[in-house]
Amino acid sequence: MKIDPSNLNLKEKVVSINRVAKVVKGGRNFRFSALVVVGDEEGHIGVGMGKSIEIPVAIRKAIEDARKKLVKVPIVDTTVPHDILGVFNKGEVLIMTAKEGTGVIAGGPVRAVLELAGFKNVRAKSMGSNNPINMVNATINGLSRLRTAEEIAKLRGKAVEEILG
Repeated sequence: MKIDPSNLNLKEKVVSINRVAKVVKGGRNFRFSALVVVGDEEGHIGVGMGKSIEIPVAIRKAIEDARKKLVKVPIVDTTVPHDILGVFNKGEVLIMTAKEGTGVIAGGPVRAVLELAGFKNVRAKSMGSNNPINMVNATINGLSRLRTAEEIAKLRGKAVEEILG
């Protein structure tokens, strides 16, 4: 299902800006790549990459890319419905439920994603690669695979009470 970003109040956060160089005959060509996360703090989150000669243009391109890649994530009582492991390349992020009052306990790039998604109480552990691109995409992978008890009950044709025990 495609999410329309025009009616959402999206906030953006620049996760990383990287200077990349291409070596050519006349020397080096420098460009900047930007990694940006956008979210409405109500369950919609997206990540995008942009590259340009100038930083502001790279950030604008990344924001446009992120708005095209929005996903909906379920939020249950300000936390995630269940623990899940998100994987992208060699980056792994374990996202865990947390009690009320815990806050967002996560590393830099993962924290940006979780805060813009709208989670208030959640814990996350980054494992494997500490590359911001891999960490952010692993977090998005994990969040996009979250399911609520109601969704699972509907898929199985059972009542929520039967699923929860």
